[in-house]
Amino acid sequence: MLDLLSDILTRLSLRGSLYFRTSFTEPWGVRVPAYRDVARFHFAHRGEAMVRVAGQTTPVILAQGDLVIIPHGAAHILSCRHTGPDEALPLDDVLSRSGFAGSGTLVWGGEDSPRDTQLICGHFALAEGSRHLLFDRLPPLIHIRGYGEEAGPWLEATLKIIGAEAGGARLGGDLIALKMSEAIFAQAIRAFIEQAPRGGTGVAGFADPQLGRALAAFHREPASDWSVAALAREAGLSRTGFAERFASLLGVTPMAYVTAWRMQIAREALSVRGLSVAEAAEISGYASESAFSRVFKKEIGASPASFRLNGGERREAA
Repeated sequence: MLDLLSDILTRLSLRGSLYFRTSFTEPWGVRVPAYRDVARFHFAHRGEAMVRVAGQTTPVILAQGDLVIIPHGAAHILSCRHTGPDEALPLDDVLSRSGFAGSGTLVWGGEDSPRDTQLICGHFALAEGSRHLLFDRLPPLIHIRGYGEEAGPWLEATLKIIGAEAGGARLGGDLIALKMSEAIFAQAIRAFIEQAPRGGTGVAGFADPQLGRALAAFHREPASDWSVAALAREAGLSRTGFAERFASLLGVTPMAYVTAWRMQIAREALSVRGLSVAEAAEISGYASESAFSRVFKKEIGASPASFRLNGGERREAA
C-alpha cells in the first residue's frame, strides 16, 4: 500500500513547507485564507486549539498531540475556546502586528493565561494542476487524535522531534522537522485510507487487497500494455468482476484511471523534466505520438507541444 501511495505523492511533486511555529496565549484567533493546490497541517505540540474549516458546521478541538490535515487548502480559523470566529484576525494582520519576520516563533495573543499553545503549522504544495483520484476523494479535514500513541512509539517520538526542531536555533532544525512531517503526512493519509468504510465509493478501493495488487502493478510499470483483462489478472479476478469492483469502489473505470495517471506522468515529463513530446508519449505508454497528443489534449486541455512550450500552463482552449 505504501509503495502505491509513495508513487502517487512523489509523482504529484508533493513538497512540504513549515510556515510557522506558534506561541499563542489567550485570547487568540487567526483566520487562515484559502490556498490553491496545497494541503495544510497543524500539529498541537502543547496546549489545544479550535479548528473551524469553511463549509463545515462543527469545529474540531485539536488537543495536545493531535494532528489535523486540511487536504484541499480550505480557509479555516484557529483559535482558543474563548474566541469566536468573528473575533479572529486575518493571518496577514497577525503577522504584521506581531512583528513576525518569517522565521522562529510567531508570538501572539493576550495575557489571560501563563501557558501558551504551541502549534507546528505548515503546508504541502502540489504541482499546479496535478490531480489524482485519491486526493480528490479526501474530506475537507482529517483529524488524527492521539496519533503518536495509536501509530506506535516511532511516530510519537517523531512528533516530539518535530516540536523540538521546528523554529529552533539549532542548525538544520527546520529541514529535519520538515522531512519528518512529510513522512507523517504519508502515514496519516495511509491511516485514513485503511480506516475508510468498506463498500462505498471513495478511497477504500486503494486498501482493497485485490484492487491494490492491480494498482500497484500498474504504478510499477505504467507504460506497459495495460488492459482491463491484464489488470484483472494481477488482481486475481475475472475481467467482469474486476471491472465492476473497481468502478464500485473507486467510482471510475479501470482504463479511465490508467489514462488519468498516464497524463500526470506526461505532464511531469513535459513541464518538469523537459522531455520532448515523443519521449513523454513513450514513458506514458503510447506507441503513437499522434494518439498520445489526442488523449493529452482531451484530458489536459492543451496540446503536448503547447503545454511544454508554456512551462506547464494550459493556454489553449480545450
